[in-house]
This record gives sequence, C-alpha cells and structure tokens, in this order.
Amino acid sequence: MNLPKKELLKGCHDPLGMEILINQAESVLRTWEPKWSLFISAPLREEALRIMAPLNNLYWQSDGGHPGAERQRLQCIRYEEEEPISMESAPISGIHIEGNFLFDRAAPKDFRNALEKIGVPSGGLGDIWTNGDRGAQAICTPDAATFLNGKTSKVRDIQIHCESVTTKDLQLPIDRLSKHLKTVEASTRLDAITSAGFGLSRGKVVSQIKAGRLRLNWEPIKQASKELVVGDRIQLEDRGSLEVISIELTKRHRWRVELLRH
Repeated sequence: MNLPKKELLKGCHDPLGMEILINQAESVLRTWEPKWSLFISAPLREEALRIMAPLNNLYWQSDGGHPGAERQRLQCIRYEEEEPISMESAPISGIHIEGNFLFDRAAPKDFRNALEKIGVPSGGLGDIWTNGDRGAQAICTPDAATFLNGKTSKVRDIQIHCESVTTKDLQLPIDRLSKHLKTVEASTRLDAITSAGFGLSRGKVVSQIKAGRLRLNWEPIKQASKELVVGDRIQLEDRGSLEVISIELTKRHRWRVELLRH
C-alpha cells in the first residue's frame, strides 16, 4: 500500500528524514507488523506527528527513554478501529562514557561527535548528557550499545571509554514539571525573554548563546536581539525549554509575556 508521498513531503523541513518515516508507515500498512524508527530529532518528530497523525488506521507513539527526551524513536502501528492498540516501550539501551574532564569540561555535542567518529550512525544515538567531570551518559539503540561496548575514543585530547548498561543503570536527566510564567518586559528580544524565563542575567544569556547552548525552535541562534513571536520555543541546554504562549502590548508600551516552562 502506497501513501501520497509527494503530498506528505510538500513543504517539509527535513524531506529525507520524513521520507524514511513514510516508507516505515507503508511497510507497516503492508505487513501489519509494528515498526520502530531509529532516533530522530525533535523537529522531525513533531513534523512527522503533525503530518501523519491524520492518516487512517495508523497510530504513532514516541519514546526516548524518559519523558523529557529530545531525540526519540517513533513506532508506527496499524490497527482496526474496534481493536485496542497495544502499547510498548521502544528497544533502548544505555551507555556510560567515562573520562576525566575535571580540567576540560565537554558538552553533549562533543561526546556525540566522538561516538559518531567511532562509527555509530546518528540514528543510533538518543539523548546525551554530561555526568559532572566524569564523562557522560547516553541513550541509544541496542545495536549501538553492543557496538560501543568496550570502545575507546577521544573528546579533544581526553581519552574516553564506553560501557554498555541498561537504562535502569543511568542517572537520567531530571524531568521538570511544566510551569506557567508571566513577565512584563521592555521588548520581546530573545535575550530579554530568556533572561526572564530562566532567571538568568542578560549577560549570562548572551554567553550561553555564544557557547552554542541556546537554540530557538530547535535551531542554533546567534542573535540576542531576535524578536520573538507567539509559538516560538527556546531550548537551553541542561535548563529545559520555554514556549511563548502570548504577547500583549500594555498601556505603558511594554510587553506582557506569558511563557510555559518545561
């Protein structure tokens, strides 16, 4: 059974990634066998769920190892309307990445680059987070865990060693409760809204932007002066995310902004 691929791909931000998921859905429609994707980015996941959720007799669920996971796997299930949908967790494993980073801190992207250089494809890796000065931990596919187990590499000049573990052995990132925030600002600039939402100084926000730790709508951003609009989302590494819910101009020509912090 073929889906209207050309129509589904129209206007997609990641047509290659979306095509892989469409092919996955077509396979599920033919075989009736549920199928998990590899790990995909948050923007692709959101776009895929928006575009393909309306398709008849197909159900999609995602799992990244913990509720707040950014990179997740998507499962496609074919079902009949009268039958209950069988839910299951994605096949996921964990990796300890050990190294001495006491004097040279590294970021998750540094560890991701090191693992990909070993030979793990991007789709084999889920979220990666640092573990103080001792290295990092990661969620991955079982195949990636088997491949990485015992492997060594370097992050810059620091030796790292990989060990396969179960997800129960990981110290998973804290999943923050969602919280509504209201603030009144002189502008709707990125640095002003981020400062208010995360409780950081404007100077600290600028330093986070320069370090590549802050993203706007999942994309790296370099302009602290970028004006935000309703629906924009800000992601700050290790601090969660902000969504702009509403923006209103006050009588004193300031901006009343409502935010949802995750």
